[in-house]
Amino acid sequence: MNQKPVYILGIESSCDDTSAAVLCNGKILSNVVANQEIHAKYGGVVPELASRAHQQNIVPVIQQAIEQANIDKKDLNAIAFTRGPGLMGSLLVGTSFAKSLSLALNIPLIDVNHMQGHVLAHFIIEEGQQKPPFPFLCLTISGGHTQIVKITNYFEMEVIGETLDDAVGEAFDKSAKILGLPYPGGPLIDKHAKLGNPKAFKFTKPRVADLGFSFSGLKTGILYFIQKQVKENPNFIEENLNDICASIQQTICDILFDKLKAASKQTGINHIAIAGGVSANSQIRSTLKSFEKTLGWTTYIPKFEFTTDNAAMIAIVGYYKYLEGIFAKENVVATARLKVSEQ
Repeated sequence: MNQKPVYILGIESSCDDTSAAVLCNGKILSNVVANQEIHAKYGGVVPELASRAHQQNIVPVIQQAIEQANIDKKDLNAIAFTRGPGLMGSLLVGTSFAKSLSLALNIPLIDVNHMQGHVLAHFIIEEGQQKPPFPFLCLTISGGHTQIVKITNYFEMEVIGETLDDAVGEAFDKSAKILGLPYPGGPLIDKHAKLGNPKAFKFTKPRVADLGFSFSGLKTGILYFIQKQVKENPNFIEENLNDICASIQQTICDILFDKLKAASKQTGINHIAIAGGVSANSQIRSTLKSFEKTLGWTTYIPKFEFTTDNAAMIAIVGYYKYLEGIFAKENVVATARLKVSEQ
């Protein structure tokens, strides 16, 4: 018996990327992302500029996604959009457009938690991509979040460990800024780290109770270390860039996986996934994979295109909510702060 096609349009506008995707029964038909390069010269995302760019990009991006999916907008069964968390101005652009389009087409509106989108991106139907069974643990790591989440089913998620201050993405980007690398610096640290010695320099790991994380002290330690070395040798960064990046990245990896191993031991769960923008880091991916042999874990690593903010992950949450009949009301509002456990 053929399954009736369910077409979901996903809209993502939580930060500085405008994205739209069309999924049919969990399979991607299109996933269009418009990046905002204007923020690079400011060394970080400027919220006002981000929301303006979303206003410029949202119509052509959605139009392109529908065209690439080779469907008509009248074929859509529902519209899923990012309600939060994120930058308020950016979220408002996506929320307002989604509301208008759902009213115009007279189809259901589905609000999506951005962080749930990162987690459920593992359930997008892709050849060669294995779906994690419930329950599983997911390390969600990005510019704004560092969390260990226990996922019991599609909509039951519990944060069992999270950062007390800065997120891991901030630690990467701000460390890169200290080294004089342009924004976004995380991928550049990864690039240089591949050529360096991860044991060249030692940085103190913070002591945090239970499954909590902290990165503010690490950033300060890196800053003081660089300042001291540059005072003694003005060319220190240039002469040791690869080794510095490798040592920073190794320290961050150790912090993340020490806690993840503890979480697995506490819960008895050996199905482990990663999600979020920082999960694109090559060492984090390879280290997680190595634990399949050393710890007996079964690991789940998303494709690169599903690590950064994208609408396909919003659409897949929308798909599962559509199947359950979980729809938003017309008076739904964007929320800048939203926990992964909140619908």
